[in-house]
Amino acid sequence: MEKVIDSYNAAVGGVIALLTFLFGEHWLLFAMFLLFNVIDWFTGWMKSYINKRENSMKGWTGVLKKLGYWLMILVAFSASAVFIEIGSTINIDLGITKLLGWFVLASLFVNEIRSIVENLVESGFNVPTVLTKGLEVADKMINSEREEL
Repeated sequence: MEKVIDSYNAAVGGVIALLTFLFGEHWLLFAMFLLFNVIDWFTGWMKSYINKRENSMKGWTGVLKKLGYWLMILVAFSASAVFIEIGSTINIDLGITKLLGWFVLASLFVNEIRSIVENLVESGFNVPTVLTKGLEVADKMINSEREEL
């Protein structure tokens, strides 16, 4: 039994080390975003099934949309790194551009969560108002912050 536990710990440690290497110390945020992508896809499928409007083309369109979100995140964080490096080269502090990727990620988080909630509502679930209103407030705060930059 001890050998199984040691193997499990080594495997989990290896996965976390790989995620930390790829996504940095905030790897959990990216893992959560991926989880929300999967939940949104599943609740969208569930909504279509319950409402008898299943369409495989819409499902693939949703998957491609999720890939587009990941490309947006990649571009935002990469652009930030590029601007910081250029600023370093020409002696201008462009560290503020580090926020670009985080604002994009935050905005996409709100978008995914709102989509999940909408899918649940359209599937007939009774979603607490505090959740829907809270997401509206978060979306407004993120977008107003983005406009001020």
